[in-house]
Amino acid sequence: MNREALKLYLVTNRYQDSLECFLEKVDTACRSGVTIIQLREKNLTTNQYYQLAKQVKEITDAYQVPLIIDDRLDICLAVDAAGLHIGDDELPVSVARKVLGPEKILGVTAKTVKRALEAETSGADYLGTGAIFPTTTKENAPITLISTLKTICQRAAIPVVAIGGLTSENIDQLTGTGIAGVAVVRDLMQAEDIEAKVHAFLTKLDDIIF
Repeated sequence: MNREALKLYLVTNRYQDSLECFLEKVDTACRSGVTIIQLREKNLTTNQYYQLAKQVKEITDAYQVPLIIDDRLDICLAVDAAGLHIGDDELPVSVARKVLGPEKILGVTAKTVKRALEAETSGADYLGTGAIFPTTTKENAPITLISTLKTICQRAAIPVVAIGGLTSENIDQLTGTGIAGVAVVRDLMQAEDIEAKVHAFLTKLDDIIF
């Protein structure tokens, strides 16, 4: 897949936002320059998730930003999202690829070199590696060493996105790792000025990604 699309990867979290506020944040993020969005919802019914995904996709389509659905293959197919992201305990990568077909984007969480290479062989288009720093989004998530991230980037032929506790202040530490982009939750979704925060990320990423 196009590495450029992974540069600034927003993973959504509604926190306590109203639906209107949440959708407005997604719109602002797309308008400001995020390059890809993952809709991540853990506490909705299937129908609620489907309805939300449709609304988010209307926004992402308007800005030509790819929409990735977290975990839920059924929702991905139902709304015709650009792709799916699966973690360690979800469907086998090869099964997800078979159902999705060759055209959809398939991202896979990979915390180790072994998992990264297996995912690549099984049909993943990109890897998500972390948590690089402590994160409140996934409490008690094991930390992935930056050296491990760098090794995964060196060994895998597909792009790698760093995730976990990343902010516009600490991503400088990822310089030279070989990442294609950073996945951000809290530092974007809870930013007082999303547009300014997106621009801060993109400015730094221009120096980090090469």
